[in-house]
Amino acid sequence: MSEERRNKKKEREDGNDSKSRKALVYIVILVCFAGAFFGGRYYKGHKHDSFAQCLADKGAKMYGLYWCPHCAEQKEMFGASFRKIPYIECAIKDKPGEMPPVCKAAGVKLFPSWQFGNETPKEGELSLEALSDKTGCSLP
Repeated sequence: MSEERRNKKKEREDGNDSKSRKALVYIVILVCFAGAFFGGRYYKGHKHDSFAQCLADKGAKMYGLYWCPHCAEQKEMFGASFRKIPYIECAIKDKPGEMPPVCKAAGVKLFPSWQFGNETPKEGELSLEALSDKTGCSLP
């Protein structure tokens, strides 16, 4: 093999290593961006987890209806963290006008309604700040 051919072969091999390194760097950068994106989305949906858990620990309950737009707005305030809120559904599907006994016993008539401990339910959509003031739970 001539010296010239050896040099060309070496250049080709070095070029392949350089391309591999560049591809690896691009993959690492892509993985970092994807992790930041999905991590941010997870945090955004779960940033009220501790607040929602505190409300549950303090005995707060929300009474609502599956078809109620104000109830849906109240749930959206919590995002994915709403799963930690004790929620009582007061509409019986396929039986309009009927209400489960637990809702009747609590005396709820307007929705959403929040009950704190043994107090009478407070009707209407409440801001997260109002819920914090009522229970002493701190917002994130």
